[in-house]
Amino acid sequence: MSELRNDRLLRALLRQPVDRTPVWMMRQAGRYLPEYRATRERAGSFMDLCRSAELACEVTLQPLARFELDAAILFSDILTIPDAMGLGLYFAEGEGPKFEHPLRDAAAIRALRKPDMKQDLGYVMAAVSTIRQALAGRVPLIGFAGSPWTLATYMIEGASSRDFSRAKSMLYDQPEAAHQLLALLADTVAEYLNAQIEAGAQAVQIFDTWGGALSTPAYQQFSLAYMRRVVEQLRREHDGRRVPVILFTKGGGQWLELMADTGCDALGLDWTTELHGARERVGQRIALQGNMDPAILNAAPEAIRAEVSRILESFGPGSGHVFNLGHGITPGVPPEHAGAMIRAVTELSPAFHQSG
Repeated sequence: MSELRNDRLLRALLRQPVDRTPVWMMRQAGRYLPEYRATRERAGSFMDLCRSAELACEVTLQPLARFELDAAILFSDILTIPDAMGLGLYFAEGEGPKFEHPLRDAAAIRALRKPDMKQDLGYVMAAVSTIRQALAGRVPLIGFAGSPWTLATYMIEGASSRDFSRAKSMLYDQPEAAHQLLALLADTVAEYLNAQIEAGAQAVQIFDTWGGALSTPAYQQFSLAYMRRVVEQLRREHDGRRVPVILFTKGGGQWLELMADTGCDALGLDWTTELHGARERVGQRIALQGNMDPAILNAAPEAIRAEVSRILESFGPGSGHVFNLGHGITPGVPPEHAGAMIRAVTELSPAFHQSG
């Protein structure tokens, strides 16, 4: 593998000194880019795009051709694992992901099999190795997976949900079945992320998109405990370097101390948690990532720059901050507005990293 020329992200995730705050965006390769839409059209379907190492590499690199980003993130989907478990993932136009065979009882959970990383998910590892080779040491590559709870919500509901009534009912009515499912998912996610690391991912993020929908006791029992189980199994060194682990629970700002105790290296924050307070609570133990509201990217570039400045001030001077959105960039954002955000970070953040 090529020597890494820009390790700013990896250093910041480990709270080591950097010359400026590194920046990347969740969903940075996506529908807001016209070149992505063109590649997606060529691929034929979203999953065909994910399953082609060459096309997944192409769209992963597209934002790096436009912007001065400090990381690439694997182009894939969090639902590759449930799909590999035989639930029949498909995407309905305008409706998001759906499953042909949702889990509606304990018997369906008992019948699940753990997917084979090479046979069932080898296309993901092929994409990782292809992207890593194409990057040629330019920036690090981030791998990712959905959290066990977040995956379970889709598998039980059969689609996206507003209230998670089926999934939450299972937690309370059939806790043994829920724990069986979550344990299987935790072990599978750990194996999946380790396979990505082996293939070339240099940092990994666990997306707990729906953890914030739970009560505090339910979050601790059904989401956090299984993310800890994932983190405990992860390979933390590869190619002679530490592989940082980022944990991101959307809506989880009230649980930062609990999340920091999982053994991860960094916590992703959404825009409802202020960086200054988060740093006071856990920032001496762990790096922080975030946390601009993606909606601000619809505003004028001057407003975007002002918000970047405010967020940098909120974290304050010193290492341990990775600039990011508080969730994924939305499809309607003008690409030049994303560029304005990235440019503001690169221009304004060096002042926060001057020594002496």
